[in-house]
Amino acid sequence: MFRRTFWFTAGAAAGVWATSKVNRKIQQLTPESLAAQAANKAVEAGHRLKDFALDVRDGMAQREAELGDALGIGEAAPRELPRPRRFSALENLQHSKHHNPGHTTYSYNRNEDH
Repeated sequence: MFRRTFWFTAGAAAGVWATSKVNRKIQQLTPESLAAQAANKAVEAGHRLKDFALDVRDGMAQREAELGDALGIGEAAPRELPRPRRFSALENLQHSKHHNPGHTTYSYNRNEDH
């Protein structure tokens, strides 16, 4: 009698355990759960990529400083940037004798493929 009760209880416990395990797996495979898992993985990958980029930038700055020290290049005062060439070209076009303000020979649409 005791033996039957033991095996009945062991079978019931195994059934409850297996049912809960299957229900958890089914819950993990719902579309909402899969979407949430994919989103979490994407966010995690983004964080790793950002950390990698920051490490690369830090290493690059360190290496530039090492090369600057090795070559004897100190921190120079920041130079003023040169004027944009496009404005210079437009200014030259305005001073041209044959300038027609309504017509230009060049298209300023940079999305053209030709």
